Amino acid sequence: MTRRRVAVLGAGIMGSATAIELARRGLDVTLIEREPAPMSGTSRWNEGKIHLGFLYGADPTTATAEHILPGSLVFSDRARELIGTDLDGHVTREDDLYLLHRDSVVDADTMRRKFEAIGALVRRHPDSARYLVDVSDARVTELAHDELAAIAGDDIVAGFRVPERSIDTRWFADRLGAAVAAEPRVTLRAGTTVIGAEPVRSVDGAWRIRTADGEDEVADVVVNALWNGRLPIDVTAGVDPEPPWTHRFRLCVFVRTRADHRVKSALVAVGPFGDVKSYTDRDFYLSWYPEGLVAEGDDLELAAPAIPVGADAAAFVTRVRSALGRLMPGIDEVLEDAEETVVHGGFVFAQGRGALDDPASDLHRRDRYGVRRRGTYHSVDTGKYSTAPWSARILAEEIAG
Repeated sequence: MTRRRVAVLGAGIMGSATAIELARRGLDVTLIEREPAPMSGTSRWNEGKIHLGFLYGADPTTATAEHILPGSLVFSDRARELIGTDLDGHVTREDDLYLLHRDSVVDADTMRRKFEAIGALVRRHPDSARYLVDVSDARVTELAHDELAAIAGDDIVAGFRVPERSIDTRWFADRLGAAVAAEPRVTLRAGTTVIGAEPVRSVDGAWRIRTADGEDEVADVVVNALWNGRLPIDVTAGVDPEPPWTHRFRLCVFVRTRADHRVKSALVAVGPFGDVKSYTDRDFYLSWYPEGLVAEGDDLELAAPAIPVGADAAAFVTRVRSALGRLMPGIDEVLEDAEETVVHGGFVFAQGRGALDDPASDLHRRDRYGVRRRGTYHSVDTGKYSTAPWSARILAEEIAG
């Protein structure tokens, strides 16, 4: 009996994890990726927050947290199984600090109530002990005035310590890419752009994947795990996108210092948005959304902007430093001691529309993502980086039967 062949479109975290999971269940997989190698795009260039729902403090419900929790709480288990090694030493070591800007779309009382509700959800969840750290008894605590003043600037009016952590995405990207290469049943077609997918005869049978180089691929099952670029392929497959949606492209800064620096992992929310991640005392991620947001739109696909280099990259780092330095002391010392500074970025896709400084924006929630199907064609809105390995396991089990 001939084994079924699955075509997986996109080798980001969702596509790579799905390809590995399918291969380990005995299916032959063709993994098609536009970039030269797996995990070269957005999945490599983001903060790696393993969300528990706290970021969406302006969501008037707890729907976002409820949607995210099942996948994020088992991220460590699923990730370790995929790459074959522990994540120790590559995850932020302390709870995140959520800092409330005076221009936020919510006030301190609203955020306090929301965080307490999310914290209760986390503690009650049966998988709470399986997170990157055991959060089965974790509490959200508000920073005292003196503690807040010691770590934040005058525009920060409140702060909360929440039990969220982040993973170094560049480290994880290298290991997940190596895991893809090690799977004998995965055939990688890198540097290949998909331009369409259509059933050969019926939607329940084989599909033809059309590529820009003219070397089409035929597969029994298709998983469209593209991030930016997923919607145009869905249209060719007869899966109409569900509006509204927003594409964005955000730049960020990765820093490695010469010496150790004890800097808190902190996030400014909700409205003015920026964050600092300290994966180790020498490896950092910096982002300031008002500077980093360089493109957005609601077309089917967003054109990738040029990544700044040279003087342009240096000017961007200066602007991020100026904004974050006023809010979170310690940033200047990190950048002055940098032995490597990399400016890069990635796409953000969300079902919704609006601006983060608008309290009514749909983007303050993230509970509308998952898999849409047409016969043996599967379109995956990954939603969050943190839930991708969990989603990939579930989808692979469904396809493998």
